[in-house]
Amino acid sequence: MLSTEVCEYVLSRGSVRVGILDLGATLSFLEMPDRKGQVKNIVAGFPHRELYWQNDYYFGCIVGRYANRIGEGRLQLDGRVVQLSVNNDGNHLHGGFEGLHRKRWRPQSLIERDDASGIVLEYMSPDGEEGYPGNLRIQVSYVLDGAGRLYMDYIAVSDAATPVSLTNHSYFNLSGFENPVIDDHLLRIFASRYTEKNGANLPTGRLLPVKGTPLDFTALRSIGERIGQLSRDQGYDHNYVLDGSLAGELSVAAELYDPDSGRQLRILTDRPGIQVYTANWWDGSVVGSQGVPYGRHGAIALETQAFPDSPNQPGFPDTILRPGEVYRTTTIFQMNTK
Repeated sequence: MLSTEVCEYVLSRGSVRVGILDLGATLSFLEMPDRKGQVKNIVAGFPHRELYWQNDYYFGCIVGRYANRIGEGRLQLDGRVVQLSVNNDGNHLHGGFEGLHRKRWRPQSLIERDDASGIVLEYMSPDGEEGYPGNLRIQVSYVLDGAGRLYMDYIAVSDAATPVSLTNHSYFNLSGFENPVIDDHLLRIFASRYTEKNGANLPTGRLLPVKGTPLDFTALRSIGERIGQLSRDQGYDHNYVLDGSLAGELSVAAELYDPDSGRQLRILTDRPGIQVYTANWWDGSVVGSQGVPYGRHGAIALETQAFPDSPNQPGFPDTILRPGEVYRTTTIFQMNTK
């Protein structure tokens, strides 16, 4: 019988500590100091590890095989129709009902160097899981260095063509949830365009400018300044087209800053997109690891990713991994205080 006990591994460098679970390869806590040296956990999570078996909000986990949505869970692949599970308003979301967030990942190795510590976790996703073709072997490594950078490196190979887009789904409140909402956080997104979406939260295929819309974070501005203009989504839930990542090179995707605490987060990635989601449907029913209920706009998720529904959008970057190819991508969370 499969044990339900969840193992946690702790990475520590200086005043920054990170917890990683073998369930969902989940980032369970991220502790960093404010400008006065007070250390707080800045990510959403559960107070007990076993609660992550029912992680409906995807706190801190790796999601996939395909992050975000695939329309009707259906795609054409090499002349045939692939039908994935449908788990979100008629679409496939974040890998399905039992996606990577509900899988036990096997620790492969620990990393211990003078300047960094880390862990490598692996999961073998079998052919047909949630409808995906091919046996997909995935490795995710978390490495924390002395400069306050958390590296997340993803590697995957498959024995059959299959769509792949992996991300970490952490939610951030840089006050350590002392402030119950992130409206006063300042955000900058290095993107001048976004993927237009329809009423089903699927891309139309058009890339539109953010200028003149509430989605414009090309300069640092508060999240709450125009969040009320997004009534349909109850806040931000949009995929941005990153200006610096279409060439597949590592560049800054977003900056988040809490003026009260002085904590700052910079996100670097080689992915083409980043999904910005402001916890629009949190309702206070979950009391998190900080001992406070998580309410609407209590945190922000910044998910580096391929564009949603890319397998059905020929104008979007290709997301099909084929035998003999290696899926390889890196995202960095860089923590600072100012």
